[in-house]
Amino acid sequence: MHVIPTLEIDPATRALRINGKPVAIGARAFDVLIHLQTHSDRIVSKQELLETVWGGLAVEEGNLTVQISALRKVLGSRAIATVPGVGYKLVTGAEPARPQAGPALPDKPSIAVLPFANLTGKPGQDYLIDGIVADLAAALNRVSGIFVISTTSSFAYKGRVVSLSDVGTTLGVRYILEGSIQQAGDALRITVQLTEAESGRTIWSDRFTGATADIFELQDTISEKTVAAIEPSLLFEESRRARAKPTDSLQAYDLTLQAAPIVLRVSSIEDFEQAVKLLDRALTLDPGYAYAKALKVRAHVMAAGSRAISHAEAAVAVPLARELLDAHQSDPLVLAYAGHMMAYLGGEPDLAIQTLSTARALNPNSVLVRVSAGWINNYNGRYAEAIADFEHAYRINPLDPNLGHCRSGHGYALFGLGDYLGAASLLEQALADDPGFGTTEQALCAAYELAGRTGEAQRVAARYMKSYPSNTIAYYLRTTPFRDARIKERMTAGLRAAGIPEDTG
Repeated sequence: MHVIPTLEIDPATRALRINGKPVAIGARAFDVLIHLQTHSDRIVSKQELLETVWGGLAVEEGNLTVQISALRKVLGSRAIATVPGVGYKLVTGAEPARPQAGPALPDKPSIAVLPFANLTGKPGQDYLIDGIVADLAAALNRVSGIFVISTTSSFAYKGRVVSLSDVGTTLGVRYILEGSIQQAGDALRITVQLTEAESGRTIWSDRFTGATADIFELQDTISEKTVAAIEPSLLFEESRRARAKPTDSLQAYDLTLQAAPIVLRVSSIEDFEQAVKLLDRALTLDPGYAYAKALKVRAHVMAAGSRAISHAEAAVAVPLARELLDAHQSDPLVLAYAGHMMAYLGGEPDLAIQTLSTARALNPNSVLVRVSAGWINNYNGRYAEAIADFEHAYRINPLDPNLGHCRSGHGYALFGLGDYLGAASLLEQALADDPGFGTTEQALCAAYELAGRTGEAQRVAARYMKSYPSNTIAYYLRTTPFRDARIKERMTAGLRAAGIPEDTG
């Protein structure tokens, strides 16, 4: 048996003592706790807490979530139970023993999508809300790097008093996705949050609004944006967990998780060497690990793009990319990374287009897949299609920490269309996002020159040649993956006018 802390609450002085010791909490958290304790004999709905504690003010459910998280930190994660689809209950006295462990955690991020709370005041809307949640679970299930529990199992918790850590233990998942739906007239507000089951810590949350008449469009938006945000969120969260483990316990999966965030932004030779070292260790443990191979391919692509290594040095990973494609992989990220290499350094742009088309069909809401697809469209002179990919990536995950690579590709697309001012603006943003990506700086130099901003072009050219003295115009022409003769001519003209030398020889 686990014992819940003894609470002493004095509403008059607004004092809280836990197990006899005074504890300071925020005023709003105190109000939430008082209401939960006053009604500890029943489940308190989220709507009731919002209306009572915030005095009828129009506030987002995220405000309540913050207060519940704060209370769990001081009371313990099991002191306030969640009732999926309804609200919360303060657990008093002796707490039931933890349930027996269910399935072991799978070897990739695992999620259970719980029923959302119906805060519309219309119980008859439950079927609609459950449909939105089921669609969201199905969208997550299409991401090959995430294990999703069937809603048949997760919906069994609807209306039951549970601890999120118990749900995680019973279902064998590390993360819980939950949320709620509010309605005011024809307007809907849907809140979604991702929580670590064991600790109750919120990893990501967002809010979506729309009209009941556009429910199907809103449902699609929620699915695509949630999937797009969760993919990188879990990548970084799992990487953090892997780094926290003792070195002697790391296995291939943990090593790969540590390498993944580095691979997304290789800004120096040190980044590249660190990532490859981790991935080589993973492949020594598991020589057939396709995702580790794909990340190694991606590391070479990004290192060449940042000018950390030469294009010739990066091309040594082309056979590895070809090996992945010959194995008929079905993981969209594996396909995207291998396909990108074949277009960038492998000399097979048509194969790359076909590969990225498959990857995008497998997971249309992957920001990483969309960005690679955009670059490959650029290489093939399909600038409008490239812009559509990049804009979709912005739309589904506007806060992605690696949008610099996306903005850089978008800038190249505008350059290809002859919009040099627009290209310069995006390339400036891309360089601010990722100052180490030499490919961006090269294009910005030419865009400034062709937009009539010669002084700025010369300053960028001088800085670029100081950092990459071998990257002359001749080197550009030998290594560029762009097939469109017009963009190569304009890029060359801009670089030459800005002061980039023809060749070092």
